[in-house]
Amino acid sequence: MLRYADYDIVFQEIPDEVTLAINLSNCPNHCKGCHSAYLMEDVGEPLTEESLSTLLGKYGKAITCVCFMGGDASPAEVEQLAAFLHKQTTVKVGWYSGKSKLPEHFDVSHFQYIKLGPYIESLGGLKSETTNQRLYHIENGIMEDITYRFLPHHSKKIS
Repeated sequence: MLRYADYDIVFQEIPDEVTLAINLSNCPNHCKGCHSAYLMEDVGEPLTEESLSTLLGKYGKAITCVCFMGGDASPAEVEQLAAFLHKQTTVKVGWYSGKSKLPEHFDVSHFQYIKLGPYIESLGGLKSETTNQRLYHIENGIMEDITYRFLPHHSKKIS
């Protein structure tokens, strides 16, 4: 069962979006130097369609995106909640996964953004030119790497 430890309205996780970032617990990745190590524990409240609807009701049109931060222990549940959002709202949906690739048979059609890649301290996060992490914008099932948008001078793509 997915659990969320906390949430916040953020402006930097997804470019050009006002994002409700929901921090999911029970992370199986245990990345060295993780800035949210408390999310490695199975803590928080269950994240269900009902609790997600309550959060959306709280913020209404103030947000343009919901991003699931984690959930690698239960990717099918993340996918299910994304499908729920896709059917119920016009809000965009993102997922920050610490895995290097998507799970087999994962349906990206309910997402507009997916970040892949574990945090590797020596390579840095998305704002680092040496990062291994990638943020993809998804349109019509095509995943376009937009990681370059996090760099200070994002007129050029990183390879």
